[in-house]
Amino acid sequence: MEILVCVKQVPDADVEVKLNASGAPDIEKIAPVINPFDGYALEMAARYKEANGGTVTVMSIGDEGVKDIMKNCLAVGADEAYIISDVIEGADAKVTSEVIAAAVAKLEETRGKKFDIVCCGKESTDYACGITSQLLAQKLEYPEVVDVIAFDPKDGGLAVKKETEEGYNMIEIGTPCVLGIIKPDYEPRYPTMKSKMAARKKDVPVISAGVEAAPAVKTIKVYEPAKKSAGVKIKEETFEESAIKAFNMLVDAKVL
Repeated sequence: MEILVCVKQVPDADVEVKLNASGAPDIEKIAPVINPFDGYALEMAARYKEANGGTVTVMSIGDEGVKDIMKNCLAVGADEAYIISDVIEGADAKVTSEVIAAAVAKLEETRGKKFDIVCCGKESTDYACGITSQLLAQKLEYPEVVDVIAFDPKDGGLAVKKETEEGYNMIEIGTPCVLGIIKPDYEPRYPTMKSKMAARKKDVPVISAGVEAAPAVKTIKVYEPAKKSAGVKIKEETFEESAIKAFNMLVDAKVL
């Protein structure tokens, strides 16, 4: 199978983001990382390749600034990596899916091979829109399964394990297809020194998908999350007195 994994560079979600003087997220000093859901997608694709053969290709929309995460992808299981230079200001899920769809066609032409599986993380941790893979599947006219935690070969296609609120569904799907990946029951691997050295020697071509599009969504204003007030400690001499005080405070606050 020829597998394409779409990855995005995002600010480290473990660092609190503030707004700068212009009211935009101040992320200049926050270390960029691969979007966690995309990391799961890459690990899942790498495990599929190791068990069943095939090739894993990664692509990311961006400039030279994303080369480091692409090199890291090469160090943890990807065979090829490409940067798509069509960076559109204010791109929403619609525009992003259009760029990816055009990039898929461009990469297939460049490589001389069709992709059987296109893997996307369920959502990105910066905007968490969660619909890009669905829009991509629509534009490619491919079937799709979302909330995927595993996939294996089955009768020329795939057997896909989909997580639901009630448990899991097993779905059979033909290829080519799009898969929206969520967190499986394992973590992505770390690169070794040897794999890092090998990845440094690999080329990461920058290509253009030739897309010009205008976002359908416009951001008017960004707000910081409301700060949570500190809790109140109740510590009377007895448990009964503490319970009575807590009850009275709830009454005063008109909660009860």
